[in-house]
Amino acid sequence: MENLNLHDAGSPGPPPPPVPQLPPQMFTTAAQLLDLTDKKLAVALRDGKKLIGVLRSWDQFGNLVLQDTIERLFCQNLYCDIERGMFLVRGENVLLLGEIDLDKDDYVPDVFELAPVEKVYGLKKQEEQSRKTTDKSKQKKLAELGFEGEHSGEVIF
Repeated sequence: MENLNLHDAGSPGPPPPPVPQLPPQMFTTAAQLLDLTDKKLAVALRDGKKLIGVLRSWDQFGNLVLQDTIERLFCQNLYCDIERGMFLVRGENVLLLGEIDLDKDDYVPDVFELAPVEKVYGLKKQEEQSRKTTDKSKQKKLAELGFEGEHSGEVIF
């Protein structure tokens, strides 16, 4: 009986080329955060918050610990910064994160103007309230047409 291996079973010739592998530095997990540790990051959360802080720690779930964190609020052409200090972010709430270039750290586009926190926060609340009112009327119109809105259905067990 003849002993064959995978290279012997097929047409004669050179073996097939090896399957390309990712380089070891290309992680597909939260280990990518290793290079960002102790660097200043901008983090956008699912609820719309924008945080800026220094990444001090993280875990396998993508939970982040940010130090010297500020929350930056934008509304119309105004913005403000609210100091938050040490901030823990649950990994599933991170929408986007990126390193901040320290040479351009203080750059804010010309269309935005620094304003007092109370003013920007008040405008933001008004904007959210008008959005909620608009969404409610849209949901009502859709319901009249037979469509069911998000989270409006009855849960049946």
